[in-house]
Amino acid sequence: MVDVIDYVIIGHEMQLVEIALDPGEGVRAEAGAMMYMEDGIQMQTGTGGGLFKGLARMLVGESFFITTFVNQGTKRARVAFASPYPGKIIPLDLKALGGSFLCQKDAFVCAARGVEVEVAFTKRIGAGVFGGEGFILQRLTGEGLAFVHAGGTIIEKDLGPGETLRVDTGCLVAFAPSVDYDIQFVGGFKNALFGGEGIFLARLTGPGKVYLQSLPFSRLADRIIAAARSGRAEESRRVAGSGLLGELIKGD
Repeated sequence: MVDVIDYVIIGHEMQLVEIALDPGEGVRAEAGAMMYMEDGIQMQTGTGGGLFKGLARMLVGESFFITTFVNQGTKRARVAFASPYPGKIIPLDLKALGGSFLCQKDAFVCAARGVEVEVAFTKRIGAGVFGGEGFILQRLTGEGLAFVHAGGTIIEKDLGPGETLRVDTGCLVAFAPSVDYDIQFVGGFKNALFGGEGIFLARLTGPGKVYLQSLPFSRLADRIIAAARSGRAEESRRVAGSGLLGELIKGD
């Protein structure tokens, strides 16, 4: 049994999703995703299906626990969950999508109580060894609403039977189980070494729906780290230059 929830997505570049829960309804989320909640809503933290599921999440870098927010009051109450970095929140109606959808392991935000959130592995050895962000996925199963987060701008594509799309592994957010997922070598010595796009791409073959993101968190983090290193190097040069100038002045 899946709870039927109402929601509104607030904001533009740093979005949050506000869920309205009738008495007795609940919503599940990763630990730490909640932004605020009104009176009457209670938190119930657990492994979300037993010790094995908790350990599986922990082994792939997710929280051991998952939290359910239940409205135990007598009137409608709201709870909100925020995006972890700039981007958009995508609502997924799992019933309309065939009851199951796959997403990147860091994309899940929250889902109606009754939706199962499980760890899924890609079925191809090549994808497992070289897939990067795309190797470990989360499978959302049920007939309710689920919400995932994408960085930057969202691109939604509906692939026809046999239609193929090649994507940077980090830019893939979510896709239907009917889409065949594999990893493909870029090809060419210069492309591999100097192309700047990585040496492997995700190869998606339809039919099925695919969601892409223009700003993967890994790409954003790389830019921040590079800027921080550049800033430290510039500061070191400035300090060294100041010391040299001081020594020259003393010498005079």
